Amino acid sequence: MNAPSLDLQTVNALDREEFVSRLGAVFEHSEWVAAGAVDARPFDSVEALHTAMIDVVRSRPRAEQIDFLCAHPELAGKEAQSGTMTSDSTTEQKGAGLDALAPAELELITRLNTEYRERHGFPFIICVGDYTKQEIFDEFRRRTGNETEAELSEAVSQITSITGRRLRVVVSDGGPS
Repeated sequence: MNAPSLDLQTVNALDREEFVSRLGAVFEHSEWVAAGAVDARPFDSVEALHTAMIDVVRSRPRAEQIDFLCAHPELAGKEAQSGTMTSDSTTEQKGAGLDALAPAELELITRLNTEYRERHGFPFIICVGDYTKQEIFDEFRRRTGNETEAELSEAVSQITSITGRRLRVVVSDGGPS
């Protein structure tokens, strides 16, 4: 894995436009998260930067949070099938083996995606790097039956894990490597 391309000192010195340009992709199709966190600088750690970004998401009204969740692709869904996911999502889903599902698994995940979205109004979101393929299927089944408010909170928690991983790929606490 490559060393992060930015150190925290550099992040704190970026102008607003460059900050958003360099960090906006950490949150799927949601540069507004980086734009909302820029004024919280200076950050004393990557964790503080990430917390500021997550606070931007959590501070949004429920409807905007749902719109934010809907910007995320379904697992092994149509975006994956058509090759139109972001490179981060493609890499993450591939790492979990979701790019090489057997036909029965693809049929199952398609059904689970549909059931989950119909019940909750947004796609199932999970930090695939924290789970095996079987555990992802198990979580799908378990979480579909949850109350939507609990799932909204869980989805944001999963995004916290996903974006924490992504941010650490881009930014380091120390000086240039």
